[in-house]
Amino acid sequence: MMRLCLLLLAVQAIAQQQPIPFSHKVHAGAMKLACKTCHPNPDPGETETIVAPAKCMECHSAIKTESPAIQRLAAAAKEGKDIPWVRVYAIPSFVNFSHRKHTDKGVTCQDCHGPVAERDQLVKETDLSMGGCMQCHTAKKASLDCALCHDLPGQ
Repeated sequence: MMRLCLLLLAVQAIAQQQPIPFSHKVHAGAMKLACKTCHPNPDPGETETIVAPAKCMECHSAIKTESPAIQRLAAAAKEGKDIPWVRVYAIPSFVNFSHRKHTDKGVTCQDCHGPVAERDQLVKETDLSMGGCMQCHTAKKASLDCALCHDLPGQ
């Protein structure tokens, strides 16, 4: 069992390699950038997005310009291309989820995504399964009504 757990952790770490290194520890931790600086929540508020490389270049046009990774970022910005970031967390398509509804109720990014400001590289470290969400809803005295998150037949 222990060997299987280690293997799963290794596979997960490999799967999370990003096309350009990004440290949440530097950006959200040391620099204290708010999550919404890089992850805006456009209407209607279901998803958080990632800003275009041009936004990154507002700082990186003068910071770490000699870095090959920043040079790739600058090239993407110049060409108007997005970076194909590898998703770390994903909600199944059959779940109705709104980031905005959660943040409006005081749920923090760290509540669901862990202490990202302490991480150079993110890995999935919190339980966003139905069970994990229900535990959180129970702890915060939020509704456990199935129709809150799922489209039910006949409704």
